[in-house]
Amino acid sequence: MSRQWMCALILSVVVGCAHAAEEDELMGFIVDDTISHIGHDFYYSFSERLRDTSRMDFNLVVRERPDARWGSLVTVEYQQRLVYRRFLPPNTVELKEEAYAAADWVRRQVVQRKLEALLQDTTDLEKDEL
Repeated sequence: MSRQWMCALILSVVVGCAHAAEEDELMGFIVDDTISHIGHDFYYSFSERLRDTSRMDFNLVVRERPDARWGSLVTVEYQQRLVYRRFLPPNTVELKEEAYAAADWVRRQVVQRKLEALLQDTTDLEKDEL
C-alpha cells in the first residue's frame, strides 16, 4: 500500500466523519408546546410564516402558558434560550398578524445569534464550555 494512497484514505475518512457530524442534527423543527385554541392558532400562523420566509436551518420551541385572566403567555425558544415572549389576550382578533410579526422577529434574532456565535472568540474554550 503506497503512502500516498494511505494519506488519501485517511483524509477521506476524516472528511466523511466531519460531514456526518454536521448532518447528525436534524434541522427545521418547530415544536408545538401550546395548550389552548389561541396557542394552536398562533403556532400554525407562526410556523407557516417562518417556513415561507426562511431556510429553516434551525429548531424552535413554541410554548404557551394560558391564564384565564390575562390570556396566554406565548414564548419561543432557540437553542434553549428565550427569543420571544408576549401575552396574547383571550379575545385576540388579529392573531395571524401577531404571529407573522413574531415570526419575522424570531427569524432576525436567530440570524443575529448565529452571527454572534461565528464572531465569538473561543481560543481558550470550546463552544460547549462557554
